[in-house]
Amino acid sequence: MKREIDPQQSPRADAFSLWMSSPMPMVTLTKTFDVSNIIKISRKSGIKFNALLCLCIGKAASAIEEFYLLPEQDKLFHYDHIAINVIVNNANGGISSCDIPFTNDTQEFAENYNRLTQKVYKECKSIFLEDYMIVGTSAMIETELDCIVNQYTDKFCNPMVMWGKYRKGWFKTTLPISFQFHHVQMDGGHGAKFLEQLQKEINKLK
Repeated sequence: MKREIDPQQSPRADAFSLWMSSPMPMVTLTKTFDVSNIIKISRKSGIKFNALLCLCIGKAASAIEEFYLLPEQDKLFHYDHIAINVIVNNANGGISSCDIPFTNDTQEFAENYNRLTQKVYKECKSIFLEDYMIVGTSAMIETELDCIVNQYTDKFCNPMVMWGKYRKGWFKTTLPISFQFHHVQMDGGHGAKFLEQLQKEINKLK
């Protein structure tokens, strides 16, 4: 469920006043993650690496209150549920968008990931969940990337998590991940907390 709330009665009142009218209110943080545990689980379970990483993103985001808030067109909304968006290379050679409802259950999330992305691939039609707070993702695995800064548009203020190809080392596999968010939704400290939580979720995933 999505409902409009009074910004001045929310924890983001000061941020709303400061940043809602800013022409460039997006903040980007980048952190290098140890994703060795996801690699191991992916190989054992057969679940795709990106599906497991998206699961961990959902786990980390759902633990932080600010992720349930989102500014849109001079208003502030509260959401009851979170979904993870992925970009799908479709059967026509283009790309489509796919929103996947977050669930804490690994198998259920993986099944939804596979079912919905395959549907989008075959039908070449995007799936949008309007009543969910969407955490966007974009995986550009053709090359290793140090950092990604996304475009800013007032049509899409959602947080965005982006990465390239992971890097295999002797003792661990690492992946730089960029996290972009709207300053009204959260401050840099909240963004840093999310990145720390994401590494914890990756490490403890079973």
